[in-house]
Amino acid sequence: MSAENAALLARREFLSRTAAWGGSLVVALTLPGCAPRPAARTGAPAAAAAGGEVNAWLKIAGDDTITIIVDRSEMGQGVYTSLPMLLAEELEVPIAKFQIVAAPVGDVYINQGNGGQITGTSNSVQDAWDKLRLAGAQARVRLIAAAAQVWGVPPETCRVDQGQVVNAQGARFTYGQLAAAAALLPIPKDVKLKPAAAFRLIGRALPRLDTPAKVDGSAEFGIDVKLPGMLYAAIAQCPVLGGVPRQVDAQRALQMPGVRKVLTAPGGVVVVAEHFWQALQARDALKITWDDAANAALDNAKIDRLLKATLEGTPGLSARADGDAARALQSAHRRLDEVYSLPLLAHATMEPMNCTADVKADACDLHVGTQVQQMAQAAAAESAGIPAANVRVHTTLLGGGFGRRLDIDFIPAAVAASKAVGAPVQLIWTREDDMTHDYYRPPAHLRLRGGLDAAGKLEAWTFHTTSPSITARFAPSATDPFDSVLEGVANFPYDVPNVAVNYSRQEIGIGVGYMRSVSHAINCFGVESFMDELAVAAGKDPVDFRLELLDKKPRHRQVLQAVAARAGWGRPAAGRHQGIALMEGYLTHVAMIAEISVESGKLTVHKIFCAVDCGQMVNPRIVASQIEGGIVFGLSSALWGEITLAGGRVQQTNFDTYRVLRSNELPQIDVQLIISGEPPGGIGEPAVALVAPAIGNAIFAATGKRIRSLPFDRALKT
Repeated sequence: MSAENAALLARREFLSRTAAWGGSLVVALTLPGCAPRPAARTGAPAAAAAGGEVNAWLKIAGDDTITIIVDRSEMGQGVYTSLPMLLAEELEVPIAKFQIVAAPVGDVYINQGNGGQITGTSNSVQDAWDKLRLAGAQARVRLIAAAAQVWGVPPETCRVDQGQVVNAQGARFTYGQLAAAAALLPIPKDVKLKPAAAFRLIGRALPRLDTPAKVDGSAEFGIDVKLPGMLYAAIAQCPVLGGVPRQVDAQRALQMPGVRKVLTAPGGVVVVAEHFWQALQARDALKITWDDAANAALDNAKIDRLLKATLEGTPGLSARADGDAARALQSAHRRLDEVYSLPLLAHATMEPMNCTADVKADACDLHVGTQVQQMAQAAAAESAGIPAANVRVHTTLLGGGFGRRLDIDFIPAAVAASKAVGAPVQLIWTREDDMTHDYYRPPAHLRLRGGLDAAGKLEAWTFHTTSPSITARFAPSATDPFDSVLEGVANFPYDVPNVAVNYSRQEIGIGVGYMRSVSHAINCFGVESFMDELAVAAGKDPVDFRLELLDKKPRHRQVLQAVAARAGWGRPAAGRHQGIALMEGYLTHVAMIAEISVESGKLTVHKIFCAVDCGQMVNPRIVASQIEGGIVFGLSSALWGEITLAGGRVQQTNFDTYRVLRSNELPQIDVQLIISGEPPGGIGEPAVALVAPAIGNAIFAATGKRIRSLPFDRALKT
C-alpha cells in the first residue's frame, strides 16, 4: 500500500470515528497564573474566585463552525473584532469564520486589571493580549497533535493553514474533524507565542465583525430584546435627586388601557403595561407625594462653595512629593497660582438605560447591556430574592457605555416588576429619565502653582484637587484613597525637581459615577492649560517649553514632535490659532493640537490633529476610530457639557438643553498612529482628555483670554 493510500485509509477511519462521537465539543484552554486579583482601578467589588484556571474557550463544531466567547461588553469600542483577532492569530483562522458569543457570568472571565468581570478602564486588549493568544496557541498545538496521531507522524512535521492541519505530504484535516480528538489530549503548558514579525492578522486594519449586523438591523441591543409574553414598564423617579416616594395614588393609572400593575420598586414607582406607550401614559397619570430627602436645596452654587472651601481650607492627602515644592515656590523668580473648575457632566448614551427581566419561581434571565455582569447578576438576585447562581445574564450590545453602564441602578426595578406580574418585563427609561437621573461625572476644583527661575525654567509645580469620590460609593472600604481621582496627574511627566500632588475629598450630596476618561479629562484640563500659562510667563513657545522638560520621556517627545510637525505648529491659516496638549493615560501617549477661530465671541473648531502611541496595535482601523470618537465626545463636553441643579432637580432634560456635537459642527480630524513595539495601551478613553486644554490654549492664543472653567460656550459668553 502506498503512503498516499495509507494516509487516505487513516483519514477515512478517523472521520468515521469522529462522526460516531458526533456533535460539537468544547476545547478548554487552561491559562496558568490567572487567579483573580483584588478590586483595582474601577473600585467595583471583585467576585470571589472559583479556584479554577480555565478562563477562556473555543467551541469548534464538527461542521467547522468556530465560536469564540468574548468576555468584554461590546459598546462600540470594537472588542468583538479585536479580541477574536488575538485568538485567530495563533489559531491561523480568518476572523470572518468566527461566531461571537457574549460570555456568561463567571469568575473565569474576571478582568485582572479591574478585579471583576468588568469592561472599563480601556484595558480589554491589555487583559486579553497574552491570554487569548495563548488560548489560540494551546488549541493549535492540540489540533496538530490530534492529526499527527492519526497520521502517525511527529507533530513538528505538521502545520496549520486557514483552519486546517496539513502534513508534509499535503494531507489535511479540518479543525472540525479534529476537535473531538483534540479535546481528549492534555493541555500543553509550554507553548511559544508568535513573535510580532510573524503576525498575519495583528496590526492589520480589518473590517469590524459587528458592522454588518448593525447595518442590516439584526444586531441586538438591550432595547431590541423581545421575549414571548413580554410586558413593558416605565418608572417614575423623584425629581429631586435622592428622593423617594412617600405616598402613591395609582387609581387613575390602573384604569387606563393595557395597564397590568403599579408597584413601588427600587428607584421609584413602576407601571407595567402591554405596551410601553401605555406604561408611559399611565406613569404620568400617577399622583405621587415625594420625600425630597436632603437635596431639596442643592444647587451648583452650593456645590461650588463646598469645593472652594475644601480646596482653600485643607492641605489634602499627599499622593506625590518630589523635593520640597513649598520651599522652591517661595524662592522662585516668578510664581503662578491659579484655580480651574469643571462641572457635573451627563453620560448621554444614545441608548437610554433599559433592562429586560424574566423571573421564574427560582430563576431569572436578565437581558441587559451592562459593563459589569457580576454586579448585574448580584443586583438581580437581591431584587428577585434568589441565589445569584440562579440568575443568567445575557449581555446584549450596548448603545453607548461611557462608564454609565458600570452602574446597575436600572436593573432591580425591572426584576421586581417581572416578579410582581409573573411575566418577562422590559423596563425602559425615557431620554428625560436618563438625563435627569444619571450618575454624573464629578465636579472638581483644581489649584495649580508653579515657580520659574530667572531663565524661565520650571523649578516647582504643585497640584491640589478636590472632588467627590466615585470609588467610595462602589467600594466604601477601598484602601486606595486616590483611585480614579489623580489619573493623568500622579504621573506628571515633566522633569521638574520639586513636585507635589494632593487630593481633598469633598462629597456633594449626590452619587457620582465613572465617565469616559474619568479623572484624566478633569486633571488634564488643569495640568495642560497651566503648562501653557507657565510657558507664556517664561516667554517661551508652548511646544518648546514642554520639550525642554521631556528629555527623559522619549515617547512623550515623539508624539509631541509628531503632532507639531503634522499640524504645522506656529503656522496656522490666517485668522486661525492653535493650542497644544499632551498626556499619558491608560499606557497610551497622546499629543493634540486644536486649530480654532473666534469671531465676535463665537468659537469655531476647524481642525484637531492627534498623534498617538498606544504600543502594539491589534487593529489600526479600530484605534483610529476610537481616537476620533473620543475627540468628538471630548468636544461635546468641552464646548457645551454642563449639568445644573436647582432645588436638587437637574435642569437639562434632553439634547435640546444638553448639547452634543452635530454632524455639521464636526471639525476635520487628523489622527497619526505611531508604530510601536511597546505593550498595548488603551484607546477608548485617552483622546477625550486632551480636547479641552488644546482648545482652551488655542482660545488664549486667539483672544488673550485664559478660560479656567468649562464649558467654553458659557465662559465665552461671560
